[in-house]
Amino acid sequence: MKLQSPERRNFLKALAVSVAALISLGFKRKRLSSEPDDSSPYQWAMVIDQNKCTGCGYCTLACQAHNDVPPEIHWNRVIKAGQVGDREVFLTRPCMHCDHAPCVSVCPVKASYKRADGIVMMDYDRCIGCRYCEVACPYGARAFNWKAFTEENPAVPEWGQPEIPRRPRGVVEKCSFCAHRIDRGLAMGWKPGVAPEATPACVVECPVGARIFGDLNDPQSEVNHYLAAHPHFRLREDMGTEPRVYYLPAQWEEET
Repeated sequence: MKLQSPERRNFLKALAVSVAALISLGFKRKRLSSEPDDSSPYQWAMVIDQNKCTGCGYCTLACQAHNDVPPEIHWNRVIKAGQVGDREVFLTRPCMHCDHAPCVSVCPVKASYKRADGIVMMDYDRCIGCRYCEVACPYGARAFNWKAFTEENPAVPEWGQPEIPRRPRGVVEKCSFCAHRIDRGLAMGWKPGVAPEATPACVVECPVGARIFGDLNDPQSEVNHYLAAHPHFRLREDMGTEPRVYYLPAQWEEET
């Protein structure tokens, strides 16, 4: 066996240390770039009115198109929730964007993280596919991407055009409140919840106005007006997750 000279060993050792330092620096930079600022003037929330929802599924189709979601995965589900009187009631369920999100706390690589404005996000480059977050979510709002999505999206173009890249195989994906639309709108001076281009696609596409989006920090937002004027509830509040999606319960209307 050919022995290496001391000079060559020292060179290789120094090279290894340099590479390790660069990798560490790159990881730190990526981690910092994917984490939010310490504060935000906005706190986003959604209200879903079960009195208005007809279960049409337009919200799901708009989400599929604008977020380029595979047809076997639903970031937004429409669930039959029983009847009030002779009227069928539906529960539409996006990600709850919890203030105390179990998906964030269990992620071993910080691929799930919460922005300062309350939106729970995924760093798909960091996700290792362990699915801890999927198991921890009490709302079933996450789905594992078992295969690469290479086919045409059946929701496109009828329900919109893709606005974000497709996620790779082997990651968990979920609703983001269309954070890209919110961020783009704010940069353009548009008000999320008012300007369609700055509002989640599911809210914009709802034909009966069953979804309302806005800023909890804005006393004049439509979200705050609805919450002040109507009784409301949140899913699994007993778990202490503090979800950002509120529901107005379906009311029985007496015939006159």
